[in-house]
Amino acid sequence: MRRISWFFILILWPFAATAQGVATLVADRVSVEDGSRLVASGNVEAFYDGTRLSAAQITYDQNADLLSISGPLFIRTAEGQILSATRASLDPQLENGLLRGARLVLNQRLQLAANQIARVDGRYAELQRVVVSSCNICGDQPALWDIRAERVVHDEEERQLYFRNATFRVRGVPILWLPTARLPDPSLSRATGFLIPRIRTSDILGPGIATPYFITLGESRDITITPYVSPETRTIEALYRQAFLRGDLEVRGAISEDTLQPSARSYLFANGQFDVGRGTNLSFNLRTVSDQAYLAEYNFADLDRLESDLTVENVTDTRLLRGRLSYFETLRDDETNRALPPIVGDLRYEEVTPLAGGRLTYGASADVVIRTAEVSGPSGRDTGRIGSFADWQRSETFRNGSIGTFGAGLRADYYRTNSDPDFPTAGTRAVPHVQASLRWPLIKRSNRATHLLVPTVAFAWSEAYGDTPPNEDSTRVELDQSNLFDLNRFPGDDRAETGLQTAVGFTYSRTSFDGNFSSLTFGRVFRDAALEDVTPSSGLDGIASDWLLAGQITSNAGVYFDGRVLVSDVGETTRGAGRLGWRTDLVDLTAAYIWQAADNAENRPSAVSEWTFDTAVKLNEAFTLEADARYDVAADQPARAGLGLIYRNECVTVDFSVRRRFTSSDSVDPATDYGLSVSLSGFSTGRSTAGPVAGCTNR
Repeated sequence: MRRISWFFILILWPFAATAQGVATLVADRVSVEDGSRLVASGNVEAFYDGTRLSAAQITYDQNADLLSISGPLFIRTAEGQILSATRASLDPQLENGLLRGARLVLNQRLQLAANQIARVDGRYAELQRVVVSSCNICGDQPALWDIRAERVVHDEEERQLYFRNATFRVRGVPILWLPTARLPDPSLSRATGFLIPRIRTSDILGPGIATPYFITLGESRDITITPYVSPETRTIEALYRQAFLRGDLEVRGAISEDTLQPSARSYLFANGQFDVGRGTNLSFNLRTVSDQAYLAEYNFADLDRLESDLTVENVTDTRLLRGRLSYFETLRDDETNRALPPIVGDLRYEEVTPLAGGRLTYGASADVVIRTAEVSGPSGRDTGRIGSFADWQRSETFRNGSIGTFGAGLRADYYRTNSDPDFPTAGTRAVPHVQASLRWPLIKRSNRATHLLVPTVAFAWSEAYGDTPPNEDSTRVELDQSNLFDLNRFPGDDRAETGLQTAVGFTYSRTSFDGNFSSLTFGRVFRDAALEDVTPSSGLDGIASDWLLAGQITSNAGVYFDGRVLVSDVGETTRGAGRLGWRTDLVDLTAAYIWQAADNAENRPSAVSEWTFDTAVKLNEAFTLEADARYDVAADQPARAGLGLIYRNECVTVDFSVRRRFTSSDSVDPATDYGLSVSLSGFSTGRSTAGPVAGCTNR
């Protein structure tokens, strides 16, 4: 039958050619009446410039240049819009005309049902007596939400919806009336306008509402202004974002007038990252706040120190060049900015080259620490260092499969120290070292898994000659699985492990063919003399270190575990940390524990014992429960807790949360925050991942 229809279209083409841009018709039956009326019926389809129309019958009047369409009819535009109607009168280009008993579907999400739809200039759709919703409608039951309007105009070019005399309803009950309104259609990802408001209730600030307003400043820039009002505060928050061809910039901040402080309060965070050419990256972070309690009381950030920094970095396969300048600002009651130190800078150059069958790493570095306190001693000390280093290593594989590594190196530094009589103003230091290690990988394969056992022994010698500089960058050191066989476990350059040392241990791993993986690391370090500048809880003090035991498990069922513990010869735990989780399509559960023994050298007069939990459970297709908590076991009290419940279906997302901070200080009191936001799917201002379609039940 369709072949016959194409034959008639070819014969009748001269009749249609007199109307420019006429649509192409395909139908089961085609006839010509009065020499100027083309009637197509039976599975009719019309095509024009990417738009497709399906109907029961189409009549083309050549004299009026008009299509009369009998439905049910269905139109899909090139932009993906869907229109359906009982009957219509349109021009051949399907750009102008009138559809009666019509329905418009945008982006397969938002439905607009109208008494009639008028298409104007191929750009506008004018709808009369309209019902708008993205909810599934069950029989005669009212939708979960809908908007009823006297008139709606859809601008297809600007992708905006303009409402007149509109009423927002929930389950058929009028909630809000607006004489005029403008909303973006769901195909628009960025549009100036109001975003989802959020209701927030706080013990400190009282009940309030935050109403964000989003402003586009072109394709690559935007700004969001959020007024936040409660009985205790008047706050303006702002977020500015800009994308560049070689980087991006983000600036956020707020300013508040409240009853908690006599003067205005504010904070400013900014960060950016830029590719400045030739492989060089420039990044910066700026963080500042007016007072210690502002970030915590307004729930902007959970920080006790702020770091602002500027970093320049160039990295290749064989070379590293990095410079960094940082400024620290403390929010702790027991610290002052002048003694932190507030200003820290470092510069490092490193290059790797082949040499004598091995690899030579050499370079230079410098750093500076500046305190602004006008006192003598550690609280007012300023230091600077410049030095160079070289390290050569070579590996050999022996006939029995064992792998030997040999190396030697030297570093030399020059120090300047001010305002501390315990150290000379100028000093030099040289630290040579030699090292060797032997690893013997043993592999066994079975029908179910591959087993790998790697016993390792490592020897090292190092000595420091010259002056002992102040320790600024190596005050915290500990033994873990990543540095068990290293030459030096201090994190910075001011200290080095000296004397003769031997590290022994092994690493075992099992990889099964069904996706399960497990590993275990065990070992300790022996020395000819005890180290200086290591704390008792580091696991490295004494002639022999604590025993290190670390493991990891990952299963194909979504369960994972990793942990580490340091145990002394008498069985006492020095440090321990572990994390256990379970991740599936329905559950994301993580629990972590940390233990640190009391250590006055690390300003920890009592032991640290703490649990943290972070959970998200998908209760069903619509509800998701989220919870997190931190519990201080040593103090036998909670530190924080949070609970959230999210409901999401095809047309709405409701997010409720409650959070409690139990900790307090001289500047911050415990507080509870409640939050609520409602997002309507179907508009870009409320876009979110579409939830399940609510089902209909028979009554």
